[in-house]
Amino acid sequence: MRKASRLFEIIQILRLATRPVTAAQIAETLEVTVRSIYRDIAALQAMRVPIEGGRGIGYILRPGFDLPPLMFSIEETEAIVLALALLERTGDAELKDAAKRVNQKIAGAMPAPLRQALRANALHAWGAIAPPPSGLDLALVRRAIRDEQKLVLDYRDEQGRASQRTIRPLALIYYSATAVVVAWCELRQAIRNFRADRVESCEATQAHFRGEGDGLRDLWIRGWQVNSVAVGESVE
Repeated sequence: MRKASRLFEIIQILRLATRPVTAAQIAETLEVTVRSIYRDIAALQAMRVPIEGGRGIGYILRPGFDLPPLMFSIEETEAIVLALALLERTGDAELKDAAKRVNQKIAGAMPAPLRQALRANALHAWGAIAPPPSGLDLALVRRAIRDEQKLVLDYRDEQGRASQRTIRPLALIYYSATAVVVAWCELRQAIRNFRADRVESCEATQAHFRGEGDGLRDLWIRGWQVNSVAVGESVE
């Protein structure tokens, strides 16, 4: 988790807490070290976020402090809840966990009648749930897209032929059966789509393609317009 995201999460944890929260509890929730939480708390306090407490006692957020609110209508809130439910149908375990946390935050921020409707699970997304790919961590792919970091795949195509590919990941598409990674393939020197369920292993490299992602995504989109071919049809 990036530091900026972690600082935001710490504020949210303290904002929703009804009693002091220890650094150890926060560290367990965010899956980082206690020492990292101490540093983060100090950084937030230096930014004048009114966090009170100390080591061994726990931390609280002084009443009156909050992040700028996002005002959603009932229909907009229902749209978010249903979209989060749809994430259950993907094979992305990290996004599923994130969806649960978002639901908790929405429930904690809304009035009691709406909170009751949300907790009653009145909105459902039905359909087959895609199994997580065995050889590919979708969270790793999403981070590599954000950081413009190259990945190395051991890949097996539709005919069962194995190859190793160094790719520049550009997008991740979630279909009902599997996810597809859209990437610039350095072996083919072209944009290719890789089915997650055909990836046998995947590792991040130390190489990056910073500043190239937007241009490559534009090239990918222009390919739709020129060829009028559905994205899924170019999967290797």
